[in-house]
Amino acid sequence: MIDSRDLFDAVPRSQFDVPGRSGGLLDVFRWHYLLRLLVRTGVTTRYRNSVLGWTWSYVRPAAQFLVFFIVLGVFLNLNHGIPNYAIYLFSGIVVINLFSEGFKNATTSIVNNAALVRKVYLPRQLFAVSAVIVAFVHFLPQVALLVIVCLFFGWIANLTVLAVLAIFAGMLLIMLFALGLGLLFGAMNVRFRDAENIVELLLLLATWASPVLYYWTMVADVLPGWLLEIYMLNPITQAVELFHFAFWNPITPDSAELPLPPMLAINTLWTYLIAIASILIGQAVFRRLEGRFAQDL
Repeated sequence: MIDSRDLFDAVPRSQFDVPGRSGGLLDVFRWHYLLRLLVRTGVTTRYRNSVLGWTWSYVRPAAQFLVFFIVLGVFLNLNHGIPNYAIYLFSGIVVINLFSEGFKNATTSIVNNAALVRKVYLPRQLFAVSAVIVAFVHFLPQVALLVIVCLFFGWIANLTVLAVLAIFAGMLLIMLFALGLGLLFGAMNVRFRDAENIVELLLLLATWASPVLYYWTMVADVLPGWLLEIYMLNPITQAVELFHFAFWNPITPDSAELPLPPMLAINTLWTYLIAIASILIGQAVFRRLEGRFAQDL
């Protein structure tokens, strides 16, 4: 009879791994099958037992649009100051909705999956990544609605390759930034539930701190140059402007009074670096705190 201990003695110690050691975001690729399961679960359970179902993906942005359009477009007369203000407004709202849902859901992803975190080892970053991807899936119907409306304004006739690239660049930028912040606040939220309240405040400010409801030149008129640069390097601002460039600009006649933001391409590269930096910082904090997730939950 062979002693099993002799078999283990023959295995080099370099082949053993520490149980539960995380590879960080790299584990997302190794556990891609589990990521697909989490995304599928998040998508299918979102509107479970709901009468309207996926219609809610249209109702919320439509309600936001109507409120802002009536208050700002009609009452404050921005509808006349900005041509095609409805398209301008809605193209910014869908970006904010993607960021808001991805950031908020990633922040609460660990707490909402406390049962799994306490009982089973798996890369905890999967919860934040799946939350952002689920937000992207629910964002697609809003973009489809935006495209349909733009088609009635002759959007396809003026569509360029740069505009198409701007759409994908804006979506990826906002998802990376939401993931980075979601990892950071999601890790802190396990121990300090105040993080959820902080996120709510940040999301409240996000809509007004980006040129969603107004034109960027209105900010340039009141801010000094260096502060305007900081404002334009906000990844949310840049993603909104990329969507304006892709959807609103092709259907709006050229106007010297409403120029495109300066250095749009260069600022896009800078904001990508900022988004990647947010992921690195968020991942560093996440890995430092994740060892106590099970105890804190």
